[in-house]
Amino acid sequence: MFEHLSSLPPDPILGLLASYRADENPSKIDLGVGVYKDEAGHTAVLQAVKEAETRLLQSEETKAYIGPAGTPGFNSVMQELILGAGHSAMIGGRVRSAQTPGGCGALRALAELINRAKAGATVWVSDPTWANHVPLLGNAGLNIKSYPYYDRATSSLQFDKMVETLKNVGEGDVVLFHACCHNPCGADLSREQWKVLAEMAQKQGFTPFIDMAYQGFGESLEDDAYGLRLMAESVPEMLVAASCSKNFGLYRERVGLAMVIYANGESADKGHSQMLSAIRGNYSMPPSHGAAIVESILTDAGLKANWEAELTEMRERINGLRAGLVEGLAAAGAAGDFGFIRQQKGMFSFLGISPEQVQQLQKDYSIYMVDSSRISIAGLSSNNMEYFCKAVASVL
Repeated sequence: MFEHLSSLPPDPILGLLASYRADENPSKIDLGVGVYKDEAGHTAVLQAVKEAETRLLQSEETKAYIGPAGTPGFNSVMQELILGAGHSAMIGGRVRSAQTPGGCGALRALAELINRAKAGATVWVSDPTWANHVPLLGNAGLNIKSYPYYDRATSSLQFDKMVETLKNVGEGDVVLFHACCHNPCGADLSREQWKVLAEMAQKQGFTPFIDMAYQGFGESLEDDAYGLRLMAESVPEMLVAASCSKNFGLYRERVGLAMVIYANGESADKGHSQMLSAIRGNYSMPPSHGAAIVESILTDAGLKANWEAELTEMRERINGLRAGLVEGLAAAGAAGDFGFIRQQKGMFSFLGISPEQVQQLQKDYSIYMVDSSRISIAGLSSNNMEYFCKAVASVL
């Protein structure tokens, strides 16, 4: 059966990680993998998560299945975290959610729902977007097209070109937007730009699909949800894929949410039954452990306060690293203006250097990043910042 299959190339990020691990240079730096790291380079378990997990282990009485939708408590608290308490769509009974295996599971479950509603529907994704967006959506049977988002030459958002392309998108199409800190380029939409896009969606009738994994990494939990909440108030239907990997540090627990806002309650019931059917035919039902941790944190005032404090610490560290990187590159005499890095948000930015320069950094300095020059800011620290900046300056 399998003799005719050919080998596929390894995932570039996983291949980069393997090369990094095999490198014996004590000064090596990993800026490829998108996980938060502390000053010591460790992805630690949050204290709020440890406490919630301890309570869970003491109180959990069963390991029985939880069903395709996951637990109602988790779905409810996540809806409130994302949309805010008292959102009109929730009050109107128009929101339905399912707990999923990570944000990737949410993307795929929602893609399956879209394809059931309109087989082969077109989903517009930004350039750049995450590499897994195309297979997760396309392998569900959807047609993928792209719209301009980031100008690598000027290291800036090209909003006018984005709008010009999206003017041609109409009813029956889906447009995937990145919430705060989510696009790999690090450039976020402003509030004014979100307003323009919300008006376009309302007028043209396309369906917004928002991917959000970094709520709390930009400015605050509330501010980072502005664009999503505005869009949710503006359109009759919307899809949201959310992840708890980053802001709760639950990467390996695979905790996500697939949420849909429908035009009315009747459509919500019908659509939800279709998504649960798609889930049942895919992974059947999600794991419980990670979602139970999130539910425990968000329903306990003390744990929630501790979690928010830890999230603030992560956010402020990343913002400090951005400022330090800009200053360090200038001090190292790096050619060009890197001030855009300070203006961007979240864990990622493109340095704006060539693939050849990226390879030179790896070969000469054991600094690892993907060929696009996208770096994970959290991989930097006070210990390696000067080394990194001098290395970059040397290849420019």
